[in-house]
Amino acid sequence: MTATIHRGEPATGAARADHRVVRRRLGPGRRFRFAFWVGPALVLAVWSIGSATGLISPAVLTAPWDVVTAFRDQWTDHDLLGNILSSLRRVVVGLAFGVAGGVLLAIVSGLSRIGESVFDGPIQIKRSIPTLALVPLFIAWFGIGEQMKIVTIALISLVPIYVHTHNGLRGIDGKYAELAETIGIGRGEFVRHVVLPGALPGFLLGMRFAVTSALLGLVVVEQYNAVSGVGYMIMLAEQYGATNVIVVGLVIYGLFGYLADTAVRLTGRRVLAWRRTLDD
Repeated sequence: MTATIHRGEPATGAARADHRVVRRRLGPGRRFRFAFWVGPALVLAVWSIGSATGLISPAVLTAPWDVVTAFRDQWTDHDLLGNILSSLRRVVVGLAFGVAGGVLLAIVSGLSRIGESVFDGPIQIKRSIPTLALVPLFIAWFGIGEQMKIVTIALISLVPIYVHTHNGLRGIDGKYAELAETIGIGRGEFVRHVVLPGALPGFLLGMRFAVTSALLGLVVVEQYNAVSGVGYMIMLAEQYGATNVIVVGLVIYGLFGYLADTAVRLTGRRVLAWRRTLDD
């Protein structure tokens, strides 16, 4: 028999036990909440063991300790910090424009039938066209400088923000609107206190996809006439056959994405603490 917990009533011992059993079966639990490092640590361990035992040839993948050495050399003898900061600036500026545009379009489209009829169709068409396929067109429009790179990153990150935020807005239960009309809550207050918080999970999910997409765009655009950045470093390393430096760049890109995704996840858990999920 499953215990039932009514709103406003204290949970009984049996109910709490049932709740713990369900969480144990379905969710990771609180003790593993911040254990995001476990997966990367396992990958690093497999990589290290494979390199040490010769299962992974240096011609296939540089050993981790050689990557550390290459990182130190790039840091001390070359402008690795400057390249990292240059890449971060591009992705942060592009992502900021993409997020702002995606949220604005999602709100207009999600809260207005006219807005949806105007904006949703073109954005859905854009979803079927890979942004990276538009890079040659952007080069013709904006040249091969920083403007093209930022526009590409902004556009590639705008779509997931729009789609998931729009779905979150449209997914608000209609019963809340009926309740708001019953108790006399105005439209502005209803949107501010019910609709926008209800769409926040969708926005945060879109942020995770947007961060990954922005980094994908960064990897590509830094191959075009860049004079700084991690991609520029990788291009030079490719010309000289320095595979260890190439792996350094790939590791940096991976860390960018991993840390950004972790930050979004932790932010989501904090701002959505009122929601009970399997991670709780």
